[in-house]
Amino acid sequence: MSEASKEIDTRGLNCPLPILKAKKALADMSSGQLLKVVATDPGSMRDFQAFARQTGHELVEQISAGAEFIHVLRRR
Repeated sequence: MSEASKEIDTRGLNCPLPILKAKKALADMSSGQLLKVVATDPGSMRDFQAFARQTGHELVEQISAGAEFIHVLRRR
């Protein structure tokens, strides 16, 4: 797993809240920094793929770990 500059916990939140929280966190980060998002919403897997495509941030990694979904994004 990549070493993230910032991590946010969105467990228990459903779409679109994990994306909104990630968007806010990325706005406060420098270009190239990594953001790790921990979610429990199964829909977050495709949501973060679409978010990365639409915003230009790089989706570095996605991991399904039991009931949790981990997304790592690189700030553009």
